[in-house]
Amino acid sequence: MESLIHSPDVAQSSADSLPVKSCSKAKTPECSDSLPENEISESHIQKFDICPRNSGLVILKPNLMSKNKEKRKEKERSISGPKGDILRSGMVLLKNYLSISEQASILKICRHHGLGQMGFYQPSFGEGGKMHLKLMCFGAFWNPETNQYGEVRLPVPQEFLELVDRAVTDSQSLIAENSRVKDVKSILPSVQPDICLVNYYAPRTGRLGLHQDKDESRKSLDEGIPIVSFSIGDSADFLYSDQRDAEKADKVTLKSGDVLIFGGKSRHIFHGVPMIIPDSAPKLLLEETNFRPGRLNLTFRQRF
Repeated sequence: MESLIHSPDVAQSSADSLPVKSCSKAKTPECSDSLPENEISESHIQKFDICPRNSGLVILKPNLMSKNKEKRKEKERSISGPKGDILRSGMVLLKNYLSISEQASILKICRHHGLGQMGFYQPSFGEGGKMHLKLMCFGAFWNPETNQYGEVRLPVPQEFLELVDRAVTDSQSLIAENSRVKDVKSILPSVQPDICLVNYYAPRTGRLGLHQDKDESRKSLDEGIPIVSFSIGDSADFLYSDQRDAEKADKVTLKSGDVLIFGGKSRHIFHGVPMIIPDSAPKLLLEETNFRPGRLNLTFRQRF
């Protein structure tokens, strides 16, 4: 989900990359830093730091009241366990599912690779239009100019895969508690992701038009293997519908730490992000990571 696949929402703007002056250390999977042939050239990939240390960006430290409020929220989250809403058949929203420490770890890994030779770039299309986001790929690389997956550039980090598996299992348990279906996987199948698209949305310009994710294999699509989405940073309005009509679409706000999963009968929904809500990221997360204003979205999918 929230990939730029088949999205009509493009712009003529250029990438706003920043010079890199430092890089935090993070545990990352072993991978090759060589650039595959016949794919996005190095000139398209500009060093873009999602957690800049010396960029001139001003990130206000949270006041004591805000910090205490967020700490209480974190404690309640750990005690009460996952809270989820079943939005429709096969579609589950896990609220505040990822802890601040888990979100920070994800940011560190994405930052490490985002500064590399195969890091973030602003996707463009044949006629020169550019997306209102920046993209980085784990697993099979997706080429927006051909609408096809290529070879594996970076492996999907094991830490990410474990979080996905936990989220899907908890979602299946939630569905089982609220339905009489014996085989919960008939509503929400399990998934073994081999692709992770990492999208960065700027707070005032980032958006993505209604689209379907349908470039996986016919087997994966027919079986309704779910898309799993992590939200980190600023909140976003998320639209979803059976039709490609924004005015008729349902809307939900995705906040930092939320996990959204849709598969089964909801696998082919149209979905998009019309806007990012500025200054809505958890202050504790910003203080710990120096994450730049905006939203990071990770979408996991199973190609075959």
